[in-house]
Amino acid sequence: MLNKTTRMLTGLAAGLLTVTALSGAAFAQSVNLTYLIPSGPENQVIADEVVKAFEAANPDINVDIETRPGGSEGDNLIKTRLATGAMADVFLYNSGSLFQAINPQQFLVDLTNEPWQADVQASFKPVVTAPDGTIRGAPARAAMAGGIYYNKKIYEELGLSVPKTWAEFMANNEKIKAAGKVAVIQTYGDTWTSQLFVLADFFNVQAKDPQFASRYTANEAKFATDPAALRGFEKLQETHDAGFFNEDFGAAKYDDGIRMIAMGEGAHYPMLTFATTAIAQAYPDNIQDVGFFAQPGDEADLNGLTVWMPDGVYIAQTTPNLDAAKKFVAFIASVPGCEAQTRAGGASGPYLVNGCTLPADVPPAVTDMLPYFAEGGQNAPALEFLSPIKGPALEQITVEVGSGFRPAAEGAALYDEDVRKQAQQLGLPGW
Repeated sequence: MLNKTTRMLTGLAAGLLTVTALSGAAFAQSVNLTYLIPSGPENQVIADEVVKAFEAANPDINVDIETRPGGSEGDNLIKTRLATGAMADVFLYNSGSLFQAINPQQFLVDLTNEPWQADVQASFKPVVTAPDGTIRGAPARAAMAGGIYYNKKIYEELGLSVPKTWAEFMANNEKIKAAGKVAVIQTYGDTWTSQLFVLADFFNVQAKDPQFASRYTANEAKFATDPAALRGFEKLQETHDAGFFNEDFGAAKYDDGIRMIAMGEGAHYPMLTFATTAIAQAYPDNIQDVGFFAQPGDEADLNGLTVWMPDGVYIAQTTPNLDAAKKFVAFIASVPGCEAQTRAGGASGPYLVNGCTLPADVPPAVTDMLPYFAEGGQNAPALEFLSPIKGPALEQITVEVGSGFRPAAEGAALYDEDVRKQAQQLGLPGW
């Protein structure tokens, strides 16, 4: 039989266990993750919907969204935060060459053996694979392409057809300019947008030289001395010199660009197709007026699309919330994660997670992409997914070429020097 003191101690112990259990439950409800994304309306809208859906399925985890600049400023911030141990738990960033440049083996969690990897399409995995062969990321968005948005109303008004060659594209631009309209929208207030005429031209480079990427990586091919590779810089100079740009191209920003193409304030906007989401969000009444085509090369029978793998979502090695972070990444790379993205901004291209599908009512710009992916269609990965080298100064160089401050050949040579420095930093052989 328990004496009074024993009963009191037993009761106190039981009370402490109850308090401890309640404290544990409260702690379980207070796991907070930080999620770093690039700034921009489409990124914010998609992240908000993904987080909302994830938190509904995981009420014990809260996700706080942080934003960062795009372009080289954002790249530098990512590298700085990783190097100083100040990175968010989970972050959205490029796959491919820029992924390789952030030292994934040192700074990112190994996700190779996560069960959800079985549903990630094989085409994506190499672009988030570290040099040691481990997979460090998951697909965070749909696949996209680089090319040219066009305003369908302007094309109808002027009786224009989608061009298959660069000469046809320039002829269209002449007719648009003669009608008193902006032929080509440029938005150098966001310097990263200046790169598209060069980057989206890579299908045309590879069509002429299927070995260019491997020769480029081995320091055997240069932009300035390879005629096919130089064409992207030349196309940027040609469109500027012809007076096809909007008057405020030096100050206009990406948000201005999507407004102009949606509202018919300009006829063409070279851009990545993730902008379809932004157009659908900001200008839903005009999304049917925006089409898309591949950046033309010099021969119609070689017309094809330069394709970008989706950005990756990564976990920083410094996270104190590894289990919760893994749950969040697993959700993003799942059918419910894809569905949340589609709810937020529609579909901007095919997802690379098995089971994720596109709705029937995709915008015209997405429909225009699909023939390039269909059997018999022509597409090729962008150079940054075939080579680990992408010089960080490209966006500054293309602003200079596209502003008339530097000729195409000089810009290409300057970029080759930028690439050399990057290759040496990566320790690639032959440099």
